Amino acid sequence: MPSDQQTRSLGSVGIWAPSSLWAQEGDRLPDAVAEVAELGFGAVWLGNGPDMLDLAARALAATERITVATGIVNIWVHRSAAVAGAFHQAEKQHPGRLLLGLGNGPRDAAQWAMSPYRELTQYLDQLDAAGVPAEARVLAAVGPRMLALSAARSRGAHPFLITPEHTASARTALGQGHLLAPEQKVVLEADPSTARAVARQALDFYLSKRGYATNLRRLGFTDDDLADGGSDRMVDATVAWGDPDTVLARITEHHQAGADHVAIQLLTWQTDTPDRTQRRLPRAEYRRLAEALASRDWN
Repeated sequence: MPSDQQTRSLGSVGIWAPSSLWAQEGDRLPDAVAEVAELGFGAVWLGNGPDMLDLAARALAATERITVATGIVNIWVHRSAAVAGAFHQAEKQHPGRLLLGLGNGPRDAAQWAMSPYRELTQYLDQLDAAGVPAEARVLAAVGPRMLALSAARSRGAHPFLITPEHTASARTALGQGHLLAPEQKVVLEADPSTARAVARQALDFYLSKRGYATNLRRLGFTDDDLADGGSDRMVDATVAWGDPDTVLARITEHHQAGADHVAIQLLTWQTDTPDRTQRRLPRAEYRRLAEALASRDWN
């Protein structure tokens, strides 16, 4: 398993979940973060959301060791001054434990004509001026241009919705010495039809977005693969499903391809509540995966 000095603060496997699920824990959030740490995961990743910086502060206060990473701060929504202020506050209280994942997320129609690459570069300039060091941030990068920017202006890359084959090409693009921390979607379900149905619930949002669709086509998937919730081929390539040993095999593929850390997003069946108030972090699944990880002496 990876043992490079730069990865020790993250460990080899972490837990990724949308900010909405962390927020849904309410007063239970510190307990949830503490359990993730006790289970041996090296980091918690907070998906994009309007309150993610506040959630990050609460998550940092829940333990004394686990890294809290943002996956990602949306540069179109979160002002660089607010991000820099949150970072410096975290450094005072929990030095070295906040990793800023930054990137292009959903934006308003008025921003569509603006260049995401140029805006991200200017955002990084603003963080530089505010004293946020490059080693404290990673970029959401999949394509060659963003991967090059990740290597030049940050600690590394946090690719989302990719495959182990992409991890191998990303490592080549980044070179050695830069953090590569891909997100991997997981369904702990051995029945193929059920597992793929759960996966498609989560993938549906992304397949309709131009940026994600472009990246998937770059990985060799066709329009037919992206239609109707995704082909079996595309689902199986981007979502690891099965028993814990099968899932660990996919995580191992990422590490063998050059990943330093894999951020696991565990997917479960979503109930049909409009505001998703019945959804919770899948803590039972975290425990199942942690047990399998412990048997292999990860982290």
